[in-house]
Amino acid sequence: MTVPLPSLGFENTAFWTGGERGELLIHRCRDCTRWLHPAAPICRYCYSRAIGPEKTRGSGTVYSYTINRQPWLSTLPVPYAIAVIQLDEDPSLRLTTRLVDVAPDAVRIGLRVVVCFEQIEDVWLPLFAPEGATA
Repeated sequence: MTVPLPSLGFENTAFWTGGERGELLIHRCRDCTRWLHPAAPICRYCYSRAIGPEKTRGSGTVYSYTINRQPWLSTLPVPYAIAVIQLDEDPSLRLTTRLVDVAPDAVRIGLRVVVCFEQIEDVWLPLFAPEGATA
């Protein structure tokens, strides 16, 4: 499948390439221990520069979602679900992604999900599937 890919840079490379090792990496402040997504070179909470990627459990719940029925990309068949996932590490740690291995009408707020990755070139897209699904 072909989708627009991010440009890799210092702050986002770990996030977009951790899937090569099956890891969802999110930056975290080493001083105040707050999670920072999207990543930044300075902690927005304590202004520390001691920031680095840390492995997460890669699990969470659907916080919000929408079902996309508009064929924006010819390579991405509709309908599909785009969701905001609240990661288990912290209630304020959320990321937006596409859900896979679930029918759009089966998606609901609170659905337990786990990360899976789709490699496209040198990027591993973090997608999420319901717990117990095969991705």
